[in-house]
Amino acid sequence: MNLLRRWSLNHARGLRRLYRVFEHVAPHLELIAGWIGTSRLEAILLPVERATKGAFFNCRMCGQCGLSVTGMACPTGCAKGMRNGPCGGVRANGHCEVEPERRCTWVDATEGDTRIRPGHTNTWTQRVAPRDYRLAGKSTWVPMIAPKAPARALPPSHHAAAVSSASHFSEDPVVNRFETLCRERSSFIVTVEISPPDSADPQALLRRAAVFSGLTDAINITDGAGANCHMSSAAASALLHSAGYTPISQVSCRDRNRIALQGDVLGAAALGIRNVLCLTGDDVSQGDHAGAKSVFDLDSVNLLHTLRGMRERGEYASGRKLEHAPRLFLGASANPFVPPFAERIGNLQRKVDAGAQFIQTQFCFDLNLLEHFMHEVRARELHKRAAIIVGVGILSTAKALRWMADHVPGVNVPSSVTERIAAATDQRLEGKRFCIEMIRSVRNIEGVAGVHLMGYKNEDVLAQIIVEAGLRAPAQRIESVS
Repeated sequence: MNLLRRWSLNHARGLRRLYRVFEHVAPHLELIAGWIGTSRLEAILLPVERATKGAFFNCRMCGQCGLSVTGMACPTGCAKGMRNGPCGGVRANGHCEVEPERRCTWVDATEGDTRIRPGHTNTWTQRVAPRDYRLAGKSTWVPMIAPKAPARALPPSHHAAAVSSASHFSEDPVVNRFETLCRERSSFIVTVEISPPDSADPQALLRRAAVFSGLTDAINITDGAGANCHMSSAAASALLHSAGYTPISQVSCRDRNRIALQGDVLGAAALGIRNVLCLTGDDVSQGDHAGAKSVFDLDSVNLLHTLRGMRERGEYASGRKLEHAPRLFLGASANPFVPPFAERIGNLQRKVDAGAQFIQTQFCFDLNLLEHFMHEVRARELHKRAAIIVGVGILSTAKALRWMADHVPGVNVPSSVTERIAAATDQRLEGKRFCIEMIRSVRNIEGVAGVHLMGYKNEDVLAQIIVEAGLRAPAQRIESVS
């Protein structure tokens, strides 16, 4: 990080005040702008704005400046284009998942925000709107001085939420059992994750799902997890739905722009897919198509906001009306286990405000971090607005745990866990015991609505864990109605 960039973070509070002064003074300069002419004014100011913001904030001139909201750190500098907080892949040292040699943009943003508001442990909660790429390279100073100039975009602080945050559960008369459980909390929720097959044969998927028949409330289908190619989540979810299971379809922002995302979710809804988990997605460098181009047109917060608008207002993000709105139950992810820890709760609140009705966390191997996170969740009463489902799981050996800790950004495996598994005579059995212990501990944390079990191609073991942890009886049957 260059010296000017570090200086701007250290003096974020003073710079925020300076911005507020400019925001107040700028409209009074409109007469000067009218005399000079808007085009000539932009020709004068744009090079100054570009040089100043570039030096102090690493600004990319998106035309929608959010510096005053995001701790004086330019969100456009994020390698994934995140505009509403960090992704779940921040490394343990606070560095970027995609560019490990540099600090995460949102670690910087959190640092700047704490300087702007000393004494506050909570970061901003306001949603920052998606990029409008037509504004790239345009000045944000000129519209503040000459507001009658052709509309470009207001700073994020002026974007009002288009949908009230008061209601997060649909009033849809058609029964969605998973939604009902998340809303009523009548029992402890159990979901499990399955990666779609590398096959066009639907039986490959159905055989793996059959292991969980009667043991789970829903089956979560990944969408190119780890940036690896598989059958699409929407298609796999439709297959499970037709076979009587309750699927949760993951939707990743990595692979599609906002047009394709809306179209895919609309198509999935037409096939009966009600439950959608909105994710940013792993970077392509982690997967089997490392040469592919990432999209990241939206982040998960803005995807949630977009899909909620489709459901509640019956319109696309463009404002164009739908003939029939989709019935959707929306979820998002949370990762309390990696930095920036102070920003994780603010990021969660933005997701809930944007429309998340259930939250699924990353693998939990550290109970202390989870308990601290849930304390903050309860303080904001977010657990009353969205069902918090904690991710737990199993890997077969200590070697596999070490590999995941070293190679999967966003996963935090304490050395004590790895050492315990490594010291066991039967590592697979010890891993299973650890997972059961974690489930029982998580179940006792106030505000936790359920657990989400993960274990790549370990379906049989996960089914055993569900029974042995006392989550379901062996012969217990659960009606799967979508």
